[in-house]
Amino acid sequence: MAPETTSRPGDHASNPPEPALEPRRALITGISGQDGSFLAEQLLAEGYRVSGLLRGGPDASLGASEHLRAQLELIGGELLDDASLRAALERVHPHELYHLAAPSFVPDSWERPAQTLAAIAGASTVLLEAVRELDPAIRVFVASSGAMFGAASESPQREETCCRPDTPYAVAKLATHQQVAALRAHDGLYACSGILYNHESERRPERFVTRKITRAAAAVKLGLAREVLLGDLGAVRDWSFAGDIVRGARLMLRQERPDDYILASGHPHTVGELADTAFACLELVAERYVRVDPALVRSPEPTPLVGDPAKARRELGWQAQLSFEELVERMVRADLQALQGAAR
Repeated sequence: MAPETTSRPGDHASNPPEPALEPRRALITGISGQDGSFLAEQLLAEGYRVSGLLRGGPDASLGASEHLRAQLELIGGELLDDASLRAALERVHPHELYHLAAPSFVPDSWERPAQTLAAIAGASTVLLEAVRELDPAIRVFVASSGAMFGAASESPQREETCCRPDTPYAVAKLATHQQVAALRAHDGLYACSGILYNHESERRPERFVTRKITRAAAAVKLGLAREVLLGDLGAVRDWSFAGDIVRGARLMLRQERPDDYILASGHPHTVGELADTAFACLELVAERYVRVDPALVRSPEPTPLVGDPAKARRELGWQAQLSFEELVERMVRADLQALQGAAR
């Protein structure tokens, strides 16, 4: 017969349960954009408590993140309102800050260069100052851009490539990138600059050429359009999937030491190639439907903006998982489904 068992002081059964670990907190600026939506999804899947800075207040449209509204803490704030940026940081007190918000449509920067500089470089500096004052242990990711290289002397570009920005947007992104490095060195902040090249998805606004093309291909297939007007078909870009890019941002904040990294596919493609690929997904020939509008053709770029992701691959273990062709097909299929649904 087995001996009778009784509980004694100190037995495991009588110990109080250990308190549950508090989830890590992340604050995302730019929560309503495509990057913010993919990043929020990934962090939520890891059990983070995710807060987002939302222009217009918590009840405003969440854009690409609308489907996540019930899972997010939303805080009103404006890039050009220093007090609201600081207040959001003080309220959330995050472990990780992802600063993605910024004007992203490059041509608009020529119309408002001063506002562009303030919204990009100014807002980034305000947040870094607030981190320094509130809690220097907060890990910060700031989204910079491959556009800062401008008319660089080499392609593909590396982290050490000399920058020659040629738009107000690129100037602002370079200023942000340099400010991150300066405050990191001077104040010991864990701040990283992600040098992001073009990254796309079905959540990209339609004014961008990628969505313009994929939506046009779907519209032609459904008989809703007969052609699409584009600019320079020979313009070169380095396109990646937005979900891959924000995964790289997360990896950057999980290293022992902060540093800056190029996140890019490393593969150049032309606008014409993108159009050919998009229409081919639907068994259409692009040249039958694509028309060049001289009004949309800009001055040729002296240096193709293509990023070398070797450092990120080596130190972060990161690389783009979705190929160019898979990315374009993903976008085309999403646009086809959306247009079919709208036509019913």
